[in-house]
Amino acid sequence: MPQLTIIIASTRPGRAGGPVARWFSERATAHGGFDIRVADLAEIDLPLMNERHHPRLRKYELDHTKAWSATVDASDAFVIVTPEYNHGYPAPLKNAIDYLFQEWQHKPVGLVSYGAVAGGVRSAQAIKPVLQYLKMIPVSESVIIPFVAKHITDGAFQATPAIDESATAMLDELQRLEATLRPLR
Repeated sequence: MPQLTIIIASTRPGRAGGPVARWFSERATAHGGFDIRVADLAEIDLPLMNERHHPRLRKYELDHTKAWSATVDASDAFVIVTPEYNHGYPAPLKNAIDYLFQEWQHKPVGLVSYGAVAGGVRSAQAIKPVLQYLKMIPVSESVIIPFVAKHITDGAFQATPAIDESATAMLDELQRLEATLRPLR
């Protein structure tokens, strides 16, 4: 079964990304189309890019880069759970992406964005050109969560039926595209 890696982009203490990612992981497991792995950038804790060689060369010298490379390389598809910070995506996400190059190629990616009134839409739109440059395929189907704090009770995210439906649609499309892109990897 293909592996779907859910990346939690926020590293802030008290972030909503943890509860949202746990909910999405449960939805993805119930979907049944993927083996699920969660990559929490707060736990991975990559320093600001500190490899000597360009990522295109894959001449990694540092253990944290080698471990991150193995995680991304083993993944067949991704879902990025991201907040919106000042109309953009979090710096730890950009840093984690920039550590690697070839490992991302020809893999589909879905976006779960959250925030206030806009639900993180600007963050999701801002990251797409970066993903496309890496030859990733962002799916059109996405999960947008406005007023995320209203959906979290006692550390658990409570989705509306519309949010649940959007997650299923995104997972269906990720599954379809993963199979289509597999020969390119």
